[in-house]
Formats: sequence, C-alpha cells, structure tokens
Amino acid sequence: MKRPAANNIGSALREAGISRRDFLGFCATLAAAYALPAASVGAIAAALEKAPRASVIWLSFQECTGCTESLTRSHAPTIEGLILEQISLDYHHTLQAAAGEAAEQARMEAMRANAGKYLLIVDGSVPLGNAGYSTIAGVSNVDMLKEVAQGAAAVIAVGTCAAYGGIPAAQPNPTGAVPVSAVINDKPIVNVPGCPPIPVVITGVLAHFLTFGGLPELDDLGRPKIFYGESIHDRCYRRPFYDQGKFAETFDDEGARRGWCLFKLGCKGPVTYNACATTKWNNGVSFPIQSGHGCLGCSQPGFWDMGPFYKALSMPTANVEKAAGIAAAAGVAAGAAMAVANRGKKAAAKAAHAPVTVEDLEKKP
Repeated sequence: MKRPAANNIGSALREAGISRRDFLGFCATLAAAYALPAASVGAIAAALEKAPRASVIWLSFQECTGCTESLTRSHAPTIEGLILEQISLDYHHTLQAAAGEAAEQARMEAMRANAGKYLLIVDGSVPLGNAGYSTIAGVSNVDMLKEVAQGAAAVIAVGTCAAYGGIPAAQPNPTGAVPVSAVINDKPIVNVPGCPPIPVVITGVLAHFLTFGGLPELDDLGRPKIFYGESIHDRCYRRPFYDQGKFAETFDDEGARRGWCLFKLGCKGPVTYNACATTKWNNGVSFPIQSGHGCLGCSQPGFWDMGPFYKALSMPTANVEKAAGIAAAAGVAAGAAMAVANRGKKAAAKAAHAPVTVEDLEKKP
C-alpha cells in the first residue's frame, strides 16, 4: 500500500507524479458531482491542495471484499486514484502490506496519532449472534468496531452489508448480522450502500470531507443525497418506454433488442435510489440496465428478501399494453399511473421508516 511521505494533499499529488492539469480535471469532476458552478473549481483546488492528508482506518467484517474490489477498479488518474493519494490509508486488510502484529500495531499508532480526527470506514455487517463468527487478530468484530469508532471523527459504512446488514442479514440471518448503525450511535455515520457501491460514490464522500471539512447532506436512510437523491427509474434512459407501456417480455425478445423497459422482467429501478444510471460503472461505460439486466435494488435495505429478482414489483390489473393505449388517449402514460400508485406506498413506508417489500407493492388498493 503506497503512502506518500507528504503531509498535505498538494505535496502528495506532486510526489505521485499527478499533473496540475489532471488535478484540476478531478476538481472539475468533483464540482459537477456536487452541482457546483464552474467558478468553484479553483476554490476546490486551493482547498484540497492545502488540506492535510486525512488518516483513514478501514475495517472489513462480514463481507466479500467486493467493496474494495470496486474501489480499486480505477484507471489513474481517476477520482479513485487521486483520492487514494489524498488520504493516508493506515489500515486496510486487503490493501495493506503489513500482516499480523505489524498490521495491528499500525492501526493502534494511527488511532493514537490522529485521535478525534481520523475517518473510520467499515465494510461488512457485524455479527452479534456469536463473537466467534468473525474475528480479527483474535478480536471480535463488534469489539473492534467500538474500539476504533471511539476516536473517529466520523464513520462511513461502505456497502449494503455495513449500511443495512446486506446479504449476511438476509433471512434467516444465522450470524445475527446487523449494520454499523446498530452498534455505533454516538458518531456521525454516512451510509454508502450498494453491492458493491459505485467507486466514485465512495470516493466522492471522502472528497467532500477533505474539501469542505464535513459530511454531505444525508437522506433519511443516512445516504448522501447527491448520489442517492433520485431513483434509478427516474434517471434511466429506458424510462420513456415505461411511460409508453413498452416492456421487454424476455431478455432476448424484440423489445429487449430495442431497449424497452425491463420492469416486467423484475427491474427494481422504481424503488431503488442510486446514481447508477448517471454515474455508471467502469469509468462511466455502462450500468446493469444499459447492459440488458434489470436493477436488483442492491442499495436498498433488505434487497435480498424483497422477493424474486425476475418478478415484476407490481402489475396493473388490466393488460399492460391495453392500459397504455387507454392512457395515451387520455394524455397520461400507463407507466405513470403505475408509478403514482407505487410512489404512494413508498411514501407511506418512508414515513414509517420501513422498507418497501414486494408484498406491499403487490397488494391491491
């Protein structure tokens, strides 16, 4: 794990060989991500160059390493690569060179030297059923989480497992898996869900902390609104076909080849909030719906228990195409009518702080 010797971001970037042009390009991308005017690029650059490199301790609990794999899928100098030069990643099970006692010593030193100022990043759920389900250096996950969180400035729960319990917490939840927020309640926590999260969403939260000295605005589920403020459905390029009542019936029919909506094939985009449709994956190349597969809803609480992945969330009582024709004649798309009904149920669930389930959406009015 490479760690520049410089104590501030500007020096670290120069030592890493990152040009001024590339750095300003990153600042422009950051400004665009946060909907800031172009004139703010210079101010962001000045703030980042002078900012001290934040110490980061990354703990991995019940997880599959997919979140780390996502973070490392960068093509330098991208946002991911730049951020890894802007922080001091002092402890990370997968990326660190040290092992055993040396690794744990590095963690303890980072905690002492940066008490009250370091960022704690956690991926993976925390097992409460039995301390032996997951341990690190002989320490249970829950004990290590409490110990490290005590001196942290803030906690970032990366991935759906850390944010909501994820797959380990799916029924019947044999390990008693819980999210980070079920254990830590006296520190600011940012949830960055996804299975895995988009790399630039992870690093965008870090960039916000470095640039503005605080955490971004969060929604009622603790997610950054800038990335999770709209549903994938509302941003999806297939949305017009949904509004017209044009749906693929199978993954290889004519509708699928024409790029029609995948709603009837189980796409969970209408109830899933994430930036997949705009930020995309693999350096902005594509996202699941663009590659022909419906959204699984992986950034939502309890997504694994929300019913079959390939069954529609809900269907109108009448034939979809017939309903679309009637709606078009009236000047309203069938898809819009379906969306209104689901939005009402989603709003009620949101007000009650409860996740929407397939059963909820399939109930008749």
